[in-house]
Amino acid sequence: MSQTRTPPRLSAWRDRLDARALGVYAALPVPLRTRSRRLAYAFLPILQCGIAAGLAWFIANDLLHHPRPFFAPIAAAIALGIGMGRRVRRGIELVIGVVVGVGLGDLLIAHIGSGPWQITAVVVLAMSAAVFLDRGALVGTQAASSAILVATLLPPGSTGGYDRMVDASVGGAVALLLMALMPVHPLKRVRREAASLLGVASSVLGEVADGLETRDSDRIRRALQDARDTQPAIDAIEEQLAGARELVKISPFYRRRRPEEVTLAAVLNPLDNGIRNIRVLARRAIVAVDDQVDVPPALVALLRSLSDAVELLARRVANDPDAPKDAQVHRELRAVASRAKRELLFDPGLTETVMLAQVRSVLVDMMQVAGLSKISAVATLPPTVRTPSVEPELLEEWPDSPDRPTSVLPPFKATRASMARYDGKKSSS
Repeated sequence: MSQTRTPPRLSAWRDRLDARALGVYAALPVPLRTRSRRLAYAFLPILQCGIAAGLAWFIANDLLHHPRPFFAPIAAAIALGIGMGRRVRRGIELVIGVVVGVGLGDLLIAHIGSGPWQITAVVVLAMSAAVFLDRGALVGTQAASSAILVATLLPPGSTGGYDRMVDASVGGAVALLLMALMPVHPLKRVRREAASLLGVASSVLGEVADGLETRDSDRIRRALQDARDTQPAIDAIEEQLAGARELVKISPFYRRRRPEEVTLAAVLNPLDNGIRNIRVLARRAIVAVDDQVDVPPALVALLRSLSDAVELLARRVANDPDAPKDAQVHRELRAVASRAKRELLFDPGLTETVMLAQVRSVLVDMMQVAGLSKISAVATLPPTVRTPSVEPELLEEWPDSPDRPTSVLPPFKATRASMARYDGKKSSS
C-alpha cells in the first residue's frame, strides 16, 4: 500500500492559484515558495494565538491577581491553535476538561492525599467524568492533565485549584473573543482547496483518456493513485467548512458571508462523489487496457471534453479575476452531457458500458458542484431507457425506436412547481 502523499497535480494547482504573486515571492525556488506560502497562511492564526495568550495572562495576573496564571495563556493558545477546524468547539472542550479535572482533582486529593495510586484514581475518575459530559477527545486529555497538576503541584485544600479553573475559563473566553473580532478567512481557503481538487480531477480525466488512446495502463494507474491521494484534502475541506460554520455564527464581520458558506458546503458532497466516481472510471479504464478492449474513440474524446469542462469549473470555483461565468461553465458541461448517449457505444461490452455510466455520473456530480440541483443535472443527460425517473431536456435519441421517451420537457432549472408536477406524475403512474 502506498503512503498517503500530496499528489503532484494538487501541488501544481496550488502553485497555479499563486501564479499572480509578484516580486520576491515569485522569484523564490519552489520548495522555499511552498514553505513561505504555508507560513503566510498560518501567520494570522499564529498572531491570534500570541495576542490571546498575552491578553489572557494580563486579565488573570493583573486584573484577577492570580499568582502565576499559566493556565490562562495555555488555554487561549490551545483553543485557537493553527488549524482552521472547529476552533469554537475546541475552546469549549478545553475549558470543560480543565474545570472537570481541576475540580475533581482538588476535591479528591484533599480527602485521599497525594501519591501514585491517588494519581491513578484521580486521572481515571476525571477522564471518565469528562467523557461522560462530552465526546470530544480534548476534554478527556485536558481533564487528565489538569487532575495530574492538582495532584502533584498544588497543596491539598488550597484555593489554587479553583484559581486554575478561572484561569482556564479566562483563556477560553479570550480565545472566543479573538475568533470573533479577528477572524481568519476559512472560506477563501475552502474555495482554493476545492479548486485544486477540481484541477486534479481534470488532470486525471485527461490522463485516463491519454492512457486509453496509447494503451498505457501504467499511466492510468499513476493517475488513479493521484486521485486516491486527494482524500486527505477532501477531509481538510470538511474540517475547514466546520470552522467556517462556527465563525459565521460568532463573528459580526462574517455574518454576511453565511450564503457563501452554505454554497460551499453544498459543493463538498458532490465534489467528493465526483472524485470517487473518477476513481471507479480509472479502474475500469485499466481493465480495458489490460484486457485489450477496443474503447470507441468517441468515448475517449468524450473523456477529454469532460476534462476540459472540469478545468473550466475549477477556474470558476477558484474565483479568479479572469474566471469564466456560471453560464459558460453550465454551457460546457451541458454540451458534454448531450454527447453522453448510449449510441456512443456500438455493440458494447461490460467495460465500455461501465465507463460510459461513470462518465454520466461524474457529469451529474460536476454539474452539482457548478450550482445545479441534482434533478436539473440528471435532466441534461440523454435518456437511456424509455421511462427515465427524471424527464430529460432533449428527446432526439432514437426517433424511430419504441424506447424513445414521450414525456413533456421540464425546465432546465427545476422549480418547486415543476418538481411537484413531476412527483404527481410519478405517484399516479
